Amino acid sequence: MANISKNSYIEYSYYPRNAMKDSFNRTIDYVRIAVTDRCNLRCFYCMPAEGIPYEPKAHLLSYEEITRLLGVLGTIGFKKVRFTGGEPFLRKDFMELLESTSRLGAFDSINITSNGTLLQKHIPRLKELGIHKINLSIDSLNKDRFHKITRRDDFEKVFETFHMLLANDFKIKLNAVIMSGINTQDIIPLAELAKDHSVDVRFIEEMPFNGGYKENLKMYSAKDIYKDLKTHFPNLKTLDMKHGDTANLYKVPNHQGNIGVIAAFSRTFCNTCNRLRISSKGDIKNCLYDDGVFNIRDYMRTGVSDKELQLKFQDLLRLKPKDGFEAEKMRKGGSKNMESMSVIGG
Repeated sequence: MANISKNSYIEYSYYPRNAMKDSFNRTIDYVRIAVTDRCNLRCFYCMPAEGIPYEPKAHLLSYEEITRLLGVLGTIGFKKVRFTGGEPFLRKDFMELLESTSRLGAFDSINITSNGTLLQKHIPRLKELGIHKINLSIDSLNKDRFHKITRRDDFEKVFETFHMLLANDFKIKLNAVIMSGINTQDIIPLAELAKDHSVDVRFIEEMPFNGGYKENLKMYSAKDIYKDLKTHFPNLKTLDMKHGDTANLYKVPNHQGNIGVIAAFSRTFCNTCNRLRISSKGDIKNCLYDDGVFNIRDYMRTGVSDKELQLKFQDLLRLKPKDGFEAEKMRKGGSKNMESMSVIGG
């Protein structure tokens, strides 16, 4: 495999594995990597109906480059990796990347976020690789509303994927972006899935990352979502949050799964942020709301060593902002130039 030599693996073993800290003493041990900016759905909160200009293949991080980056990150204390997109299973031979990542042995947890439309045939191999944590995006349990949101008629396929993952003992998080006047009526039906299934349901505030800025964003806030949940489930219990959790977690007694509310726009969880994002073309994002602090793809292609990559990541993590509001203020184009979430990688 190009750029991943035997000597590289030996070099990795000599690096310290102590967890990295940023300038605010937060442990950073979780990396999210977008393997593509392409998606076969057109969720209107993520991208326009006509899609976005996709990056040519040569601009994307190669699988060899991604594997090398993960090897280096594993040496500086990163313990969790999540592959996102776009839709990651749209990229050819994505399973080969998962296999090479598994062989590294660097991560306690390898995770995937998917829309579920292309996942089913890969379930047996994912189980063999020990990859059993899947985030599945589904914003409505109503077929017509699903079609309105995604602009595609794939509800039945996605819901079938959900049940196949359950049957194969995957640990599933269902992600639903809640939008005022669109799918607030789906909050309770989605939450009810946690009654009979060991599944985590996560409700997410809508964010202005659809490739076009909403000047007067009418948001159904995390507080609004919680109010709906508490009204329907008066015995809703609050669970403790762990470092790195983005969701306020809740439990209904006797329900198998739990419920979470992610204040993605309100940004109330930044003080325990533990993540680094890498876009499909190698842009490093210390925060969902920054506009990229460095292009690691271009740096790698100058011929730098693994040690130089390690030191570069250490420097970049020190630039991590206090919170999303600070990161947004530092954007060169301000809030009005927010990228499509398909480009950012979720």
